[in-house]
Amino acid sequence: MANEQTTVPLFVAAEVLTAVDMNLSAGTGVPVFTNSTTRDAGFGGAGEKVLAEGQLCYLSDSNIVQYYSGASWATVGPTSSALTLVTPTSTANSGGSVTTTGGQVVGTACTSFSLNGVFTSTYDNYLIQINSASASSAGNFLFKLRAAGVDLSATYYWGLTYVTWGAASGAQGGSNTTSWKIGSFESPVNCNILVQNPFLSVAKGFTGGGQTLDAMQTLGGTNTSTASHDGFTLAGSAGNLTATVRVFGYQKS
Repeated sequence: MANEQTTVPLFVAAEVLTAVDMNLSAGTGVPVFTNSTTRDAGFGGAGEKVLAEGQLCYLSDSNIVQYYSGASWATVGPTSSALTLVTPTSTANSGGSVTTTGGQVVGTACTSFSLNGVFTSTYDNYLIQINSASASSAGNFLFKLRAAGVDLSATYYWGLTYVTWGAASGAQGGSNTTSWKIGSFESPVNCNILVQNPFLSVAKGFTGGGQTLDAMQTLGGTNTSTASHDGFTLAGSAGNLTATVRVFGYQKS
């Protein structure tokens, strides 16, 4: 990188400054280093500035700006995104096909399809984005937790409320069912689901919301299983399912 340097020079009285000297100091306004090792070596040596509180720098390997507090270097702003896209370790499907591009999974004309290895100890809570979900027949949109390639088909409790654009409203619920209901396939479904503690050995929960072409809905539920789960399965109660899915882990701190 053209801006990277290995030293922060300190000029003394009567010293002759070359164009190279001036360009090094004035080119960015903030010293740019390859990494923290070259940053640390750039101060305090012969002919170099003594590191002091308020000093700024940029590290090109991690693309962050740092400041010196007088005791240590700290990063300006967040060091990472609050949400991280998670790529499944594998997928499975009954009928149809599944393709994975980066962290995006597209199931096409499947009776059901599954994402494995998306829940780990790295995160406790996950955002699941489901776009343009549709089925070849009207019915329920279903979600099951999964562990080591096996679906959990018990102890689901859920509730759903909806309001149509014509202001009609209603509510549905299920107790100790075989899956969570996360929508209906009267028209394509888009929804965001927050799944809580799927990998931990405690009861699981979810909340969410979404919309079809004619209504909006809010969702919520629990599962009393305390087993650890690493994935999930999506299915329609009738017909074949097509949907685009992305999973994001929430940063713990």
